[in-house]
Amino acid sequence: MANGADRRLFWVTTAVIVAADVSSKLLAESLLSRHLPVAVLGDYVQLRLVYNQCAAFGLCLGEYSRWIFFGLALAALAVLGSMVRSTRLRSSLGVVDFVDVGIGPLRWPTFNVADSAITVGAIALALSLWLEGRAQERAKEARAAEP
Repeated sequence: MANGADRRLFWVTTAVIVAADVSSKLLAESLLSRHLPVAVLGDYVQLRLVYNQCAAFGLCLGEYSRWIFFGLALAALAVLGSMVRSTRLRSSLGVVDFVDVGIGPLRWPTFNVADSAITVGAIALALSLWLEGRAQERAKEARAAEP
C-alpha cells in the first residue's frame, strides 16, 4: 500500500503538471501565430502553434514504488490536463501543440507539456519496472545460492 509521502508526491506532481499543461496551452494560443515558428534555440527548438486532432498514448508495488507512483502521476496528470482542456477550453480545431524540435527538415512531431509528461512518466515507469525486475532476480539468485 502506498504511504502518505507517495500519495502526496502523486497529487502534488499531478496538480503541478496539469496547471503547467493548461496554462502553457492558453499562453501558446494567446501569444503564438498558427504555424509560424518562434526560435527558442535557433532551428533546434522552436515554438509553433498547431492543433492536433489525435490523442497521445500500468502497476507494480515494491522497492521502486515511489518511482512507479511518480511515473503514474505524470501519465495521470497528462490525461487530466487533456480532459480539462478538452471539456472546458478545447478549440474546435483540436488539442494545442506548440513545442517543435529538430534539425532543419528533420522535425519531431510538435508536442505540448502533457505529451512530455506522458513520455517522462512512461520512461520512469519502464525504468522502475526494469529495476524492480532486476532486484527480484538478484534476490532469487541469492536465495538459490544459500546452503
